[in-house]
Amino acid sequence: MITDPIADMLTRIRNAQAVNKNEVLMPYSKLKFEIAKILKHEDYIANFEKVEELKFPQIKINLKYFENKQPAILHIRRISKPGQRVYAGKNQMPNVLNNLGIAIISTSSGLLTNKDAKKKGLGGEVICEIW
Repeated sequence: MITDPIADMLTRIRNAQAVNKNEVLMPYSKLKFEIAKILKHEDYIANFEKVEELKFPQIKINLKYFENKQPAILHIRRISKPGQRVYAGKNQMPNVLNNLGIAIISTSSGLLTNKDAKKKGLGGEVICEIW
C-alpha cells in the first residue's frame, strides 16, 4: 500500500526519465491530475491524459526531452511529506533556483505555482519543487 501517492508520482516520473522512457502510467487521482496540469502548463512535460481502458483509471504522462536526450525535468523533489508538512505564508514563498524552477503550492484556491500564489497573495502547503 502506498502511503504517499504524490511522492510515488514524482518518483515514477524521475525513474522513467532516468531510462529515457517516453511515457509513464500511474493511478489516477484529482490531485495528481492537477499536478500534471501544472507541469504541462509550465512546459515540463509534453502531454498528459486520463486513461480509463484498464480496471482502474490511470494518468498517462508523455515526458519531454530536448534534442540531446536531456529531460526537461532535471530535478523533482517532494517537500511536504505526510510525516512533516511544510507550509509557506504569502510572504515566505520558496524561491526555486532563483526563479528558474517552480514550486507547487496547495492553496485555498487550488494548486498553484509559487509565482502565481505570490501574485494572488496566497500561502499554503509546499507540495514539491521542480527545475
